[in-house]
Amino acid sequence: MSSYRPIDSKREEFRKYLERTGVMDALTKVLVLLYEQPEKPEDALEFMRSNLGDKRPSANEIENMRAELEDAHHTIKELDKQLQLAKAAVTHAKNQLAAAQQSSKKGNKDASADEGDADSEEN
Repeated sequence: MSSYRPIDSKREEFRKYLERTGVMDALTKVLVLLYEQPEKPEDALEFMRSNLGDKRPSANEIENMRAELEDAHHTIKELDKQLQLAKAAVTHAKNQLAAAQQSSKKGNKDASADEGDADSEEN
């Protein structure tokens, strides 16, 4: 029987540790709360986790967050495509504007050169 004393001693030390750290009280309160539930939850462990203050999301919440994240990634890809198209349109418009300005300058130079020729012919 003396060989069982160390185990009992270790158990007693562990029990005191749990009491000292408040674990026994917290577990007792949650178990009483579970006992007093008129309709017992399907997942008693999840009930205990949430009532012990576990802030981790449930499996359903995680799945919902994954779906939202996937939708967000899809939206980001679509917006990125739209951004690239818009950038290409801006670049194209800038190129057209530059070409039109150069054409306009060339036209002005030709027109002023023609006016100069006409003025010299008159004199």
